Amino acid sequence: MRLRLSPMACLGAGIVLAGIAVAVFGQALSPYDPGAIVDTDVFGPMSRAFPLGTDYLGRDMLSRILLGARYTVGIAALATALACTAGIGLGLFAAVVGGWTDSALSRLLDALTSIPSKMLALVLIAGLGSSLPILVLTMAFIYVPGCYRITRALAVNIAAEDFVLAAKARGEGRGYIMLREVMPNMVGPLATDFGLRFVFVVLLLSSLSFLGLGVQPPYADWGSLVRENVAGLSYGAPAVVMPAIAIAILTIGVNLLVDNLPGRARAGGR
Repeated sequence: MRLRLSPMACLGAGIVLAGIAVAVFGQALSPYDPGAIVDTDVFGPMSRAFPLGTDYLGRDMLSRILLGARYTVGIAALATALACTAGIGLGLFAAVVGGWTDSALSRLLDALTSIPSKMLALVLIAGLGSSLPILVLTMAFIYVPGCYRITRALAVNIAAEDFVLAAKARGEGRGYIMLREVMPNMVGPLATDFGLRFVFVVLLLSSLSFLGLGVQPPYADWGSLVRENVAGLSYGAPAVVMPAIAIAILTIGVNLLVDNLPGRARAGGR
């Protein structure tokens, strides 16, 4: 059966693939060294030599944005993958096992969900530091409860179906039931949830970087590029606007893709 995507889904997929390509190959495509001062005019305008202008030190913004894609997309993708892997595993386990295990996991993760994500991130990073591994683990930890809730809600309904009850009657183990009976029937909604959670992580990472608690120099993601060039806002410098536009394009592309996937079910929430 051939999968047909709507025009909006194709547009979203194109933006997502372009974002991945820029994250992987962006530094090789940079016209200048991202850390080199190449112009004496700080907050320079867009020109043929500098298509996106220059930053507060006279560095090429196109090269800086291409470099920042590696950290924005890479950190967000890794954190989302970790969060979804843990959340899906715990949600499947709780739904299939049930009983006090389900209740204990649900109450614990509900308690974490009640804490605002940005506040929790600020507390964890302020206490543990803002290295790249800490950023990834912090954001993964924050979004595990949301993925758990979606997975458990889907899995509880599927676990009550006749084909799952038949598998239990045959004596199949819990691992078989989770992976072979329940999981294949949740792929669509979970793929949608992955995309939405990726957007949440990108926005949280950008917020932390703008506050100075995200990606630290000499590395830079798109949020930190906005922060370090915010002084150029009064000059209308493209160095402030372009990283924000990059964040917007990426998040819009992911939303277009997940909102128009065939047979999707709306997922969301933290």
